[in-house]
Amino acid sequence: MHTKLSLAVALSAVTLGVAACAAPAPSTAPSAQAPAPAAAADFALDTAGAPGRIAQAGLEVLTAEGNVDHYHAHLDVLKDGKPVAVPANIGITAGPDHRPNGISALHTHDTTGVVHIESPTAGRVFTLGQFLTEWGVLGGSGAPGTGAGPLDGWTLYVNGQKYDAGIRDLPLKAHDEILLSYGAAPAQIAAAYAFPPGE
Repeated sequence: MHTKLSLAVALSAVTLGVAACAAPAPSTAPSAQAPAPAAAADFALDTAGAPGRIAQAGLEVLTAEGNVDHYHAHLDVLKDGKPVAVPANIGITAGPDHRPNGISALHTHDTTGVVHIESPTAGRVFTLGQFLTEWGVLGGSGAPGTGAGPLDGWTLYVNGQKYDAGIRDLPLKAHDEILLSYGAAPAQIAAAYAFPPGE
């Protein structure tokens, strides 16, 4: 009985880590710029606050990645022309032991900027605003241009084209290349990201 229980616990941990999708290896994508360490502390991920931010985004904490709808988008963030790394483990909760214990349908596994959309429900629309809320860089009270601040001064590009319909409302779609930029316009705007085969 003890062996079966240990095996069940081990399998559930593996399910959260690699269930429907393994974390991709870093890519030499034609993305605007390669990820770099976060430009400012205001873009860091507060892992302890994950459950509240997931709820604020209108999402649920699941016990495993969804496998009904499964696709990926890619996000680059620039602040004053400098790349900001999109943190690993956005949308993933952890227990007091710091081990993952829950995951939302919208999450990251690493710092490549690949956003995983893995839903247990078909046809649900997920937005950039929900993802930024889970990250904790949307809806705060910081000054414009900070991670927690309003969206004044930010410009959004999707697949190489400026997107004016609203940052919060952008629906995430399979293989979209999204660039969120603050300050001067980027010198180069990528139109695509080289997703690993099978993604």
